[in-house]
Amino acid sequence: MRKRLVKLIITVFALAGIVSGSAEAIDRVAFVYVTPLTAVGWSHQHDLGRLEMEKNLQGRVSTSFVDNVAEGADAERVIRQLAQAGNRIIVTTSFGYMNPTAKIAEEFPQVSFLHVSGYRSNGTNFANYNGRYYEARYLNGVIAGGMSKTNLIGYIAGFPIPEVVMGINAFMLGARSVNPKAEIRVVWLNSWYDPVLEKQAGLALIAQGADILANQSSSTATVQTAEANGIYAFSYSSDMSAYAPRAQLSGTIQNWGDYYTAAVKQILDGKGMPKNIWGGMRENMVSLAPLNPAIPPALAKRVNELKAGIIAGKLQPFAGEIRDQRGKIRIAAGKVASDDDLNRMDYFVEGVTTEFPK
Repeated sequence: MRKRLVKLIITVFALAGIVSGSAEAIDRVAFVYVTPLTAVGWSHQHDLGRLEMEKNLQGRVSTSFVDNVAEGADAERVIRQLAQAGNRIIVTTSFGYMNPTAKIAEEFPQVSFLHVSGYRSNGTNFANYNGRYYEARYLNGVIAGGMSKTNLIGYIAGFPIPEVVMGINAFMLGARSVNPKAEIRVVWLNSWYDPVLEKQAGLALIAQGADILANQSSSTATVQTAEANGIYAFSYSSDMSAYAPRAQLSGTIQNWGDYYTAAVKQILDGKGMPKNIWGGMRENMVSLAPLNPAIPPALAKRVNELKAGIIAGKLQPFAGEIRDQRGKIRIAAGKVASDDDLNRMDYFVEGVTTEFPK
């Protein structure tokens, strides 16, 4: 706790220009991360984007970050401190930061706020951005469905927000497209970062017969648990193959550098706030982790063809007919889920055997 407080004080002083070397002509951009900054994972990918943006806009910006900031009151306090410290742009990188960001954006109209994965914005100093992670998750599912021997995939997830539900459903649809017997069982962590709990969830799913694990959380525990227990897994946010060279079949990678560069430059150039954006594989905001050579060549070929179809806009993972786990038609045949449908997704598709949380 003491170290955390010292780190926060140093960060705030640095943002206020007290640290030597700051220049009035350089605009300050601050990032808020929900998990600890580690070598891979959600916050790591945003930090790579921060560093790329800083390099691309060298001489125009200086950047900083505060990591491991809990959603809720802690987030509101930190975001407000960063605004008071004179940052021109503040980037908040978690769904649960949405309401605090919106509130503080009203209090500080001279500060520009960028927020990932939310749906609130005001068009003046508060904009949203997000990635279509479900596109890569669909492809991960195709691989899983083609390689599972038990037909049971374990999925470890943070919170049941639409973004995560989309990922689970897309994974299931991909798996069922090649294996109608495939099923997914979900364990909720109720945390974005808890390696111990994530490992326990993985072991529990393996004990239930899962021979493939996937996750939508931020640590390497899932792929490492798979590696230690002789099964396969998929990474999330980053390529984690260094931690599970045998187990990781592929994964979902998030790329933020291009967006952060373009968005910050637009604000600094006086061209207003960037429009809300939801970019996917076509925009390279989301990409597929390298394919493990253990994947059969025919299956790898199919995945690459499907990937090309998604990038070209010819393949939509959420194209009907799609039924929920109760058998109700949610997306009719010949229809494609709209972005509004996706952002309100509150059901599991057929094949997900875990009850949708109430």
